[in-house]
Amino acid sequence: MNDKSASFRAEIFDTGNSKIKSARIVINAPAEKIFSILADPKRHGEIDGTKTIQGTISGPDRLALGSKFGMKMRLGINYHVTNTVMEFEENRLIAWRHLGRWRWRYELKPLSPSQTEVTETFDGTTSISQTWLKLRKAYPWVQIAAAKTLVRLKTLAESD
Repeated sequence: MNDKSASFRAEIFDTGNSKIKSARIVINAPAEKIFSILADPKRHGEIDGTKTIQGTISGPDRLALGSKFGMKMRLGINYHVTNTVMEFEENRLIAWRHLGRWRWRYELKPLSPSQTEVTETFDGTTSISQTWLKLRKAYPWVQIAAAKTLVRLKTLAESD
Protein backbone atom coordinates (compact mmCIF):
# COMPACT_ATOMS: atom_id res chain seq x y z
CA MET A 1 0.00 0.00 0.00
CA ASN A 2 1.15 3.54 -0.61
CA ASP A 3 1.36 6.58 1.67
CA LYS A 4 -2.05 7.76 0.46
CA SER A 5 -3.71 5.24 2.81
CA ALA A 6 -2.25 7.12 5.80
CA SER A 7 -4.50 10.09 5.03
CA PHE A 8 -7.79 8.33 5.82
CA ARG A 9 -9.19 5.82 8.27
CA ALA A 10 -12.13 3.49 8.53
CA GLU A 11 -14.71 4.24 11.19
CA ILE A 12 -14.92 1.62 13.93
CA PHE A 13 -18.37 1.58 15.52
CA ASP A 14 -20.24 -0.21 18.29
CA THR A 15 -22.70 -2.80 17.01
CA GLY A 16 -24.35 -3.30 20.39
CA ASN A 17 -23.14 -6.92 20.51
CA SER A 18 -19.72 -7.73 21.99
CA LYS A 19 -19.34 -10.68 19.57
CA ILE A 20 -19.99 -8.60 16.45
CA LYS A 21 -17.24 -6.14 15.46
CA SER A 22 -17.60 -3.73 12.56
CA ALA A 23 -15.95 -0.90 10.71
CA ARG A 24 -17.02 1.12 7.68
CA ILE A 25 -15.50 3.39 5.08
CA VAL A 26 -16.62 5.37 2.03
CA ILE A 27 -14.83 4.33 -1.15
CA ASN A 28 -14.77 6.52 -4.26
CA ALA A 29 -15.60 3.66 -6.62
CA PRO A 30 -18.76 1.96 -7.83
CA ALA A 31 -20.08 -0.99 -5.80
CA GLU A 32 -19.51 -3.31 -8.78
CA LYS A 33 -15.78 -2.57 -8.81
CA ILE A 34 -15.39 -3.08 -5.07
CA PHE A 35 -17.46 -6.26 -5.12
CA SER A 36 -15.32 -7.70 -7.92
CA ILE A 37 -12.29 -7.41 -5.61
CA LEU A 38 -14.12 -9.03 -2.69
CA ALA A 39 -15.53 -11.83 -4.86
CA ASP A 40 -12.05 -12.78 -6.16
CA PRO A 41 -10.35 -14.92 -3.49
CA LYS A 42 -6.97 -14.45 -5.19
CA ARG A 43 -7.15 -10.74 -4.25
CA HIS A 44 -7.90 -11.25 -0.56
CA GLY A 45 -4.22 -11.13 0.36
CA GLU A 46 -4.00 -7.64 -1.16
CA ILE A 47 -6.62 -6.25 1.21
CA ASP A 48 -6.05 -8.41 4.30
CA GLY A 49 -5.66 -6.13 7.32
CA THR A 50 -4.74 -9.08 9.55
CA LYS A 51 -1.67 -9.84 7.44
CA THR A 52 -2.35 -13.55 8.03
CA ILE A 53 -3.25 -14.55 4.46
CA GLN A 54 -0.25 -16.05 2.71
CA GLY A 55 -2.01 -17.10 -0.49
CA THR A 56 -4.96 -18.80 -2.13
CA ILE A 57 -4.61 -22.55 -2.50
CA SER A 58 -7.96 -23.53 -4.01
CA GLY A 59 -11.24 -22.13 -5.20
CA PRO A 60 -13.00 -20.49 -8.11
CA ASP A 61 -11.89 -17.29 -9.82
CA ARG A 62 -15.11 -15.64 -8.66
CA LEU A 63 -17.05 -16.48 -5.54
CA ALA A 64 -20.80 -17.19 -5.40
CA LEU A 65 -23.17 -18.52 -2.75
CA GLY A 66 -21.83 -21.89 -1.56
CA SER A 67 -18.37 -21.44 -3.10
CA LYS A 68 -15.49 -22.99 -1.19
CA PHE A 69 -11.99 -21.54 -1.27
CA GLY A 70 -8.83 -22.47 0.58
CA MET A 71 -6.30 -20.06 1.98
CA LYS A 72 -2.75 -20.51 3.19
CA MET A 73 -2.47 -18.64 6.49
CA ARG A 74 0.07 -17.72 9.14
CA LEU A 75 -0.75 -16.61 12.67
CA GLY A 76 2.26 -17.70 14.67
CA ILE A 77 2.20 -21.00 12.75
CA ASN A 78 1.40 -21.92 9.16
CA TYR A 79 -2.02 -23.45 8.55
CA HIS A 80 -4.73 -23.80 5.91
CA VAL A 81 -8.40 -22.87 6.11
CA THR A 82 -11.28 -23.69 3.82
CA ASN A 83 -13.94 -20.99 3.68
CA THR A 84 -17.52 -21.31 2.44
CA VAL A 85 -19.54 -18.37 1.11
CA MET A 86 -22.66 -18.25 3.32
CA GLU A 87 -24.27 -15.00 2.18
CA PHE A 88 -24.22 -13.51 -1.29
CA GLU A 89 -26.08 -10.71 -3.03
CA GLU A 90 -24.39 -9.48 -6.20
CA ASN A 91 -22.66 -6.13 -5.67
CA ARG A 92 -24.24 -5.72 -2.21
CA LEU A 93 -23.27 -8.50 0.24
CA ILE A 94 -20.75 -11.31 0.59
CA ALA A 95 -19.85 -13.30 3.71
CA TRP A 96 -17.86 -16.45 4.36
CA ARG A 97 -16.95 -18.66 7.27
CA HIS A 98 -14.53 -21.49 7.97
CA LEU A 99 -14.41 -24.39 10.42
CA GLY A 100 -14.56 -22.06 13.45
CA ARG A 101 -17.91 -20.84 12.05
CA TRP A 102 -17.34 -17.13 12.59
CA ARG A 103 -18.17 -14.95 9.59
CA TRP A 104 -16.44 -12.17 7.75
CA ARG A 105 -19.15 -10.07 6.06
CA TYR A 106 -18.91 -7.18 3.61
CA GLU A 107 -21.96 -5.02 2.95
CA LEU A 108 -21.86 -2.49 0.12
CA LYS A 109 -24.23 0.47 0.03
CA PRO A 110 -24.02 2.66 -3.08
CA LEU A 111 -24.12 6.35 -2.17
CA SER A 112 -23.86 7.46 -5.81
CA PRO A 113 -22.79 5.78 -9.07
CA SER A 114 -19.16 6.41 -8.11
CA GLN A 115 -19.18 6.23 -4.31
CA THR A 116 -19.92 3.29 -2.01
CA GLU A 117 -20.07 2.80 1.74
CA VAL A 118 -18.53 -0.54 2.72
CA THR A 119 -19.08 -2.14 6.12
CA GLU A 120 -16.95 -5.07 7.18
CA THR A 121 -18.19 -7.18 10.07
CA PHE A 122 -16.65 -10.01 12.04
CA ASP A 123 -19.56 -12.00 13.46
CA GLY A 124 -18.50 -14.36 16.22
CA THR A 125 -22.02 -15.20 17.40
CA THR A 126 -22.05 -18.49 15.50
CA SER A 127 -18.54 -19.56 16.53
CA ILE A 128 -18.12 -23.08 17.88
CA SER A 129 -15.18 -21.88 19.97
CA GLN A 130 -16.02 -18.80 22.07
CA THR A 131 -13.35 -19.84 24.57
CA TRP A 132 -10.66 -19.80 21.88
CA LEU A 133 -11.80 -16.36 20.64
CA LYS A 134 -11.70 -14.95 24.18
CA LEU A 135 -8.33 -16.53 25.03
CA ARG A 136 -6.82 -15.15 21.82
CA LYS A 137 -8.37 -11.72 22.57
CA ALA A 138 -9.75 -11.97 19.06
CA TYR A 139 -12.61 -9.51 19.34
CA PRO A 140 -10.59 -6.29 19.81
CA TRP A 141 -7.98 -7.50 17.33
CA VAL A 142 -10.46 -8.32 14.53
CA GLN A 143 -12.18 -4.96 14.82
CA ILE A 144 -8.87 -3.16 14.22
CA ALA A 145 -8.05 -5.65 11.43
CA ALA A 146 -11.41 -4.92 9.76
CA ALA A 147 -10.64 -1.20 9.76
CA LYS A 148 -7.19 -1.86 8.27
CA THR A 149 -8.71 -4.13 5.61
CA LEU A 150 -11.16 -1.41 4.60
CA VAL A 151 -8.36 1.13 4.23
CA ARG A 152 -6.46 -1.33 2.03
CA LEU A 153 -9.65 -2.04 0.02
CA LYS A 154 -10.24 1.69 -0.47
CA THR A 155 -6.67 2.26 -1.63
CA LEU A 156 -6.90 -0.65 -4.07
CA ALA A 157 -10.36 0.15 -5.44
CA GLU A 158 -9.57 3.82 -5.95
CA SER A 159 -6.29 3.11 -7.75
CA ASP A 160 -7.18 -0.07 -9.66
